[in-house]
Amino acid sequence: MSLGVAAFAVGAVAIAWPLSRSDAAAPERAVAAPAPQASPAGELTVASVDTGKKADDKRDKKAAEKASGPSKYTDKKAEAYFRSRWTDKTAKRVKDIRTTGGYLRIYTNLPENADNSKAAITLCKRGLEYLAERGEANPVVFVQSRFGENGNPVLANVLGPDDDDCRVTYPKPK
Repeated sequence: MSLGVAAFAVGAVAIAWPLSRSDAAAPERAVAAPAPQASPAGELTVASVDTGKKADDKRDKKAAEKASGPSKYTDKKAEAYFRSRWTDKTAKRVKDIRTTGGYLRIYTNLPENADNSKAAITLCKRGLEYLAERGEANPVVFVQSRFGENGNPVLANVLGPDDDDCRVTYPKPK
């Protein structure tokens, strides 16, 4: 047995030992996982990950929440408005449009570093136009990047009637 494997085995025993003691009192309402079992070759076995229907449903739900395309949260009226009015390259950047009250979120396939880009600003202005036609007195628009390590960062926005342009000012774009 190599030194690294021996150190790992000693560490695993040190961690598992308190869990395997019959005289150790378990904390109230805590359920200890069974200690890993060593195979005859000295390898530890690990329980498999759930890959059933529940796991598939969770993955589907998370994918819908990422806004990488239309979902059950999509605002069908806003989507139809955008699709019927614009067919240029900028319009093709839109992957999902969602509204909550007076807030409009436009999810795109733009990268995270497209802060205040021409496409982001154009989409923000189009969002303002949509909200104005709906009669929204206090429009709020967020144009967001594709899903990545930081979620869907905001690339352009209008934060209400006092915000007169779509440029992101804070945090300062890179």
